[in-house]
Amino acid sequence: MLIQTLRHSALAKVALLMLLMLLLCIPLGEIGSLVSERRASRDEAAQELAATHAGTQTLTGPLLLMPFTERWTEAQRNSEGKVIGQVPQQKLRHTVLLPEQLRIEGQMLPESRYRGIFEVLFYKLDARLGGRFAIPALPPRPSESGGQLELGTPMLALALGDVRGIVGMPQATLGGVALKFQSGMPGLNGHGIHAPLPPEAVKALRAGQPLEFDMGLQLVGQDRLDIVPLAEDTQARIHSPWPHPKFGGRFLATERTVTDAGFDARWQISSLTSDARAQLIRHFKAEAAPTALNAQAVCNGDASDCAAADASAAASVAAVRSYPGGVDRASSGAIDTFAVSLTQPVDVYVMAHRAAKYGALIIGLVLMGCFMVELFRQLRLHPIQYGLVGLSIALFFLLLVALSEKLSFWQAYALSACASVALLMAYFSAVLHSVKRGLGLGGFVGVLYAALYGLLASESNALLLGALLTFGMLATLMLLTRNVDWYALSNGRAARPAAPAGGH
Repeated sequence: MLIQTLRHSALAKVALLMLLMLLLCIPLGEIGSLVSERRASRDEAAQELAATHAGTQTLTGPLLLMPFTERWTEAQRNSEGKVIGQVPQQKLRHTVLLPEQLRIEGQMLPESRYRGIFEVLFYKLDARLGGRFAIPALPPRPSESGGQLELGTPMLALALGDVRGIVGMPQATLGGVALKFQSGMPGLNGHGIHAPLPPEAVKALRAGQPLEFDMGLQLVGQDRLDIVPLAEDTQARIHSPWPHPKFGGRFLATERTVTDAGFDARWQISSLTSDARAQLIRHFKAEAAPTALNAQAVCNGDASDCAAADASAAASVAAVRSYPGGVDRASSGAIDTFAVSLTQPVDVYVMAHRAAKYGALIIGLVLMGCFMVELFRQLRLHPIQYGLVGLSIALFFLLLVALSEKLSFWQAYALSACASVALLMAYFSAVLHSVKRGLGLGGFVGVLYAALYGLLASESNALLLGALLTFGMLATLMLLTRNVDWYALSNGRAARPAAPAGGH
């Protein structure tokens, strides 16, 4: 008797459906884990391509490296502390000169590379760099008592995030003289290239003449390009046929135009608004010259000014010792940059993961629709039938993940939704003994899929649309069942609509 009562009890049926909902969350959770695993595999593919091809790029420079050999003598003492001779000593120092003006004009052309089924977006930067170095009037000071400085071969240097991305041989001139680049950054813990200055440029440098530079560079990178604004006045323009840029870093573009044909962005950054010049000093390794850059400019011949310059330089060296990574730290975000990335318009794994989050809601609404048909049409649906319907909804999200790896997301979504709706229409038509009811419930599922796609497509309004969808479905359920005698249903009797208020 009790079992018979439970079989016809609406309350027991609702409780069973809620238990079924909890069980169906298990395959939904597994599908969510699968999406995360596939996304991690895609990220691993990107890392593998970065390791074998090129990674993200950070462009630092150009800058002038001036190596100095400092020589001095130290007294040699015996065990009794008496001076018995002089011992020559020497050490290598580097002074860094940063440009007064820097102009960058570049075009980023998107390139796709594949690792298995995963597509990874790269770019090829075709850039022209130009500007000017203003040579300081005073040379650096010896750091040792009685020391003498001997200038080595100066060089023009450019630091990069990944030198493997360089395409061909960069062409550059300094003071109208052609340069030939070599690999490495002598005296600095950084990845990049350098070009020793020819005698003509060294002569102009010794004479204190401003030096104009011009450089052509082709560079391959993955996803993102960062540029360090090292000049007193840095101006850059980057354009690309890619219509989905993302601007970042410390400084956003002052002007930008984004259309379906691509983007065009401009930056104009002054040393008054950026600490990149001072930050670069702190990123030199400990052996960097203490009189580099701003300390030279401060020292204008007055004793007090020079003392202040030496104190500032000493503070810079102290800061350098706490940054053992050298200029490599520029790529880690420890220095001011402005950046642009070529982003995918739709990340299929992010979209699939967001869709799976709404899986329980979609399954609950579909089961609610089935229960309403069973309730008002006085039909009998077995819990196994409800379970099969719920699993078919879960299968929709699995199909979505699989197809989105081969097709664009909207195509994968449309095919998965059509397959799911067609399956449910056929199944509902059979178990409800009516093609009309099957088409109606299948259409209801199609509306839910369409609403879900609207949620995914409108990321900024997803919360609002989701709340409205849930509220609308709950309001519909309450209105449709407002006259249902639930006590009669719980006792196993047919539903009897309650008499309208005020009726006769």
